[in-house]
Amino acid sequence: MPRIPYLDQSACIGCETCTRICPKVFTMVSEHLAGVHDPTGDTEEKIEEAMDNCPVACINWED
Repeated sequence: MPRIPYLDQSACIGCETCTRICPKVFTMVSEHLAGVHDPTGDTEEKIEEAMDNCPVACINWED
């Protein structure tokens, strides 16, 4: 079963880093807020790259 990414929108600063790295999974839901639109849209490695590059570390795996 694939792991599912969770994006804490209360911590998101809307920098668009995750949407540039992994646009199949993350999208901008408003001008300053990202969200998960397809949690299985890319590889775990690509999602982890977005996690690792998030400046506020607001992307994690769901428990």
